[in-house]
Amino acid sequence: MRASRLVTLLLLLQNRGRMTARQLADELEVSVRTVYRDVEALGAAGIPLYGAAGHAGGYRLVDGYRTRLTGLTVDEARAAFLAALPGAAAELGLGEALATARLKLQAALPAEVREHAERIQQRFLLDAPGWYGDAGQAPHLGAVADAVWTRRAVVLRYRRWRAPQEIERRVEPYGLVLKAGRWYLVAGGPSGIRTYRVDQILAFRPLEEEFVIPGRFDLAGYWNVYLAGFRARLHTAEALVRLTPQGARLLGVTPAGDGWTQIRLPIESIDHAHRDFLRLGTDIEVLAPAELRSRIAETARTLAARYER
Repeated sequence: MRASRLVTLLLLLQNRGRMTARQLADELEVSVRTVYRDVEALGAAGIPLYGAAGHAGGYRLVDGYRTRLTGLTVDEARAAFLAALPGAAAELGLGEALATARLKLQAALPAEVREHAERIQQRFLLDAPGWYGDAGQAPHLGAVADAVWTRRAVVLRYRRWRAPQEIERRVEPYGLVLKAGRWYLVAGGPSGIRTYRVDQILAFRPLEEEFVIPGRFDLAGYWNVYLAGFRARLHTAEALVRLTPQGARLLGVTPAGDGWTQIRLPIESIDHAHRDFLRLGTDIEVLAPAELRSRIAETARTLAARYER
């Protein structure tokens, strides 16, 4: 543990230049006294660093010195590929590894490139989940990720939307996908490759059996095909509507002049369309299907009666 901390301290000084004992202690989450001992240990090991007292003091490496201890561990290499999604790395138990990997990558860069990379990190942030989406709790995510890394078969108990709602299956975890703040497990099983929401896994038991991922399987390719099929299954009907210019803009439709725009829109179901179209208020009129038009009209009458009291 201390050896890892000494490397991190050295990389911090190399990347950031002068740092006070207090700043180093905060970064390393240790006491200032521990920093003093670590600095002494680095000096005894021949690392050319020096300290200065006073307001402008602190520790720094001798100009021109660069460590070559930039090799990544397995966890750090995994975490490096999640660098744009620190929240995802933390959920997978790789938060600390990601921080160390970043330091090592920065240390390996020339000064001008490192400065550019730091500016990007300061000015751009990727926050994947939607505003109103509840990502849900996924207590088995760490165990699922471990099974993916080690290619071990598992038995999972899963809750799904159709009957029977709870099922138990032996599956082979091929990969994990983070989509809109939710984790999905892609796994092979008796009926082929399936996708499971990790937050709907009720119980998870790893097995000792190892498996081999089919040679032609590609996670990104599978996911693209899955999404295309999902969208095709999602929008199985359509509605004929009229939209005001504002309603057209809200739905991403090009308005037909300054008046109403008539268009056919794909819908998932009467229930979903009823809920979604009500959000547009008076900026939409449903012409067909008749059942959807009737449902919205009934809702409008109920609302009118309620607010006339």
